[in-house]
Amino acid sequence: MELLRARAESGLKTLYVADALAMPVHWYYRPYDIQLQFPDGITDFEAAPKYHPSSIMSLHSTNGGGRRSKGSNNGKEIIGDVILKGKRDKWGVPNTHYHHGMPAGSNTLNAHCARAVTRALTTNSARYSQSAFFESYISLLTSDPPEHPDTYAESYHRAFFANLENGVPPNKCGSKTHDTASIGGLVTLAPIVISERFAGTSLETTKKICMEHLWLTHPDKALSQISDDYVSLLDALLFRNEQQKPHFLKELLSKQFTDLNFEQLETKARDGDEAIVGQLFSKACYISDSWPSVLYLAYRYNVDILGGLISNTNLGGDNVHRGSILGVLLGIANAETVDNLFNKLVDSKIIHEEIENLLDTALSKYI
Repeated sequence: MELLRARAESGLKTLYVADALAMPVHWYYRPYDIQLQFPDGITDFEAAPKYHPSSIMSLHSTNGGGRRSKGSNNGKEIIGDVILKGKRDKWGVPNTHYHHGMPAGSNTLNAHCARAVTRALTTNSARYSQSAFFESYISLLTSDPPEHPDTYAESYHRAFFANLENGVPPNKCGSKTHDTASIGGLVTLAPIVISERFAGTSLETTKKICMEHLWLTHPDKALSQISDDYVSLLDALLFRNEQQKPHFLKELLSKQFTDLNFEQLETKARDGDEAIVGQLFSKACYISDSWPSVLYLAYRYNVDILGGLISNTNLGGDNVHRGSILGVLLGIANAETVDNLFNKLVDSKIIHEEIENLLDTALSKYI
């Protein structure tokens, strides 16, 4: 029981560390741009720079998903009137940082969504409930003043609230946009897997719950298949035999994902991970490249949590969401937390409390 708890706690805590570490260079696609602003790279929490060299936030719709503005929603603009209140003026300015004004150690919106899911699970006796999720999610996004510090909301958030504003029931608000099949869709799943499995739900039922949850905001078949793979991976790491060594993650990945030749990938990356994440696979959010990138990084850094998080951060691209998933995997695999970073998170105390409350509730049902 103690080891199970340590694994789960480490996985969830490392999600938030990875997210905050990557935040200042999120969606930087050129390594040179990171080196220009951070000559030694990112090795600790940093605030979001005022200037983002590759930001295209000004091109994104403020009335729905995608990159083209849509008509009004009952006379309201989604960004500013419905969600991200007080942040609309930052969207029309070129090179505005996606996480404008966020101080060092701050978590981005999807990490806050993982917290919303965690709270919803705890209030429902560690069992997943769509209604509890919607209550927590909608409150997080629409509160005034905002309950999170972020300036940017991905396409799926904007599309969801555009539909909701137009009278669509919450369970029908998920929309397919150009980036629905993205790694960010997986960020909220770990608390569900941990709580449901500890509470006695079968693995197959947990997969179904996660897929249905994912479909509420990310209706995509390819992403649903990755969700199943991710849940299976988390389950195997959580419930592995106590005698299995930390390198178990490396062995598990080799067995579960035989289409990736990890040894060859490591050889190719002898001069740096950019050869894999950036050259072989895109750094963008799309799941077709971001998922194998996560698996590669988990394999290479299977017993080096901080090394893996730092590498992922300085690779840029969608490093925040890629890092969140990587952090969960490395945290559970090693049952260790990068405490010197976790304790410096802006919300470290309340995040710790939320995780403890969830685990207390879930493990009280564990047999």
